[in-house]
Amino acid sequence: MSHSPLWSLVLAVHLIGMAAWVGGMMYAVFVLRPSLSLLDPTQRASVHLQTLNRFFRIVWHSMPMVLVTGWLMIFHEGGFATVGWQINLMQLLGLVMALVFARIYFGPYQKARRALRPQPSIFDSIRAQILMNIGLGVVTIVAASLAHPF
Repeated sequence: MSHSPLWSLVLAVHLIGMAAWVGGMMYAVFVLRPSLSLLDPTQRASVHLQTLNRFFRIVWHSMPMVLVTGWLMIFHEGGFATVGWQINLMQLLGLVMALVFARIYFGPYQKARRALRPQPSIFDSIRAQILMNIGLGVVTIVAASLAHPF
């Protein structure tokens, strides 16, 4: 890839978006969720929903930003046929992560938002799918690392 400031900025935006997305999922599952057990069930559901709402707004901005900057860098290098398998794997995993996020957002998250008293099982479903997306995100980061020249 050309080492111009523009492409460095595109890469920086790509990395910041992934850091926000994967880091936010790790925070939600490994920090927030256990801490919510200190609250009574009504407060727990309310805080959980408010936190997910804020985080999902971030993902709705960072996810397309990550995909578009990734595509820009791929096309700058000559397209999908000219980049290594690691980059193509990263692309595939990013799209799968986006689909999992959409499934969470339009499925159990909307069900929780509409419920008068969301059941813990809804949040368990969200957590399980976010855990899957964390795994995909980690594998995506590993694939990116494998593509680096050193």
